[in-house]
Amino acid sequence: MLKELIGRRRAYRSLQHTDIAEEMVRDLAECARLAPSCFNNQPWRFVFVYDPERLTELHRALPEANAWAKSSSMIVAVFSRKDLDCNIKEREYFLFDTGMAAAFMILRATEKGLVAHPIAGFDENLAREILGIPDDMHLITLVMVGVKSAEMSPVLNEKQRASELERPPRLPLEKIAFHNRYTE
Repeated sequence: MLKELIGRRRAYRSLQHTDIAEEMVRDLAECARLAPSCFNNQPWRFVFVYDPERLTELHRALPEANAWAKSSSMIVAVFSRKDLDCNIKEREYFLFDTGMAAAFMILRATEKGLVAHPIAGFDENLAREILGIPDDMHLITLVMVGVKSAEMSPVLNEKQRASELERPPRLPLEKIAFHNRYTE
């Protein structure tokens, strides 16, 4: 069941509106909250933006290449800070642990029939200002949440359209998984 869910997860860009209730936000946050973290520090923080006026304001932080994201029904800001988690020698765990919590949330959204598409393309300072996220926090990603549209979004470029039609290729296992020792 989990493997099927992982296989179903896709970063679609052609989204249509769906109502987001507080119960859905609570459900997604609860799933993220259950992720593992170093010494159970739980360094992740999320702002779930689903109020239409606040969404419109947050759209100002999106570049033209991510104009498709303006069709999302909710945007989740995922952020953390280095001192909220383990720092063992040069290993800083806050990004890894927060990423796991975001993945739990994304998989739960997929299970609920939603698309949850994380992006890196946004104005971090403007998004942080709009959402009231302190300057000492690292805004890692924004996750666009909506329902996959049956219609192709007209704002997508050629490359984005292609990835809507077919899952982008994955590296072969031999490039990412090694047995007992790393080899090139």
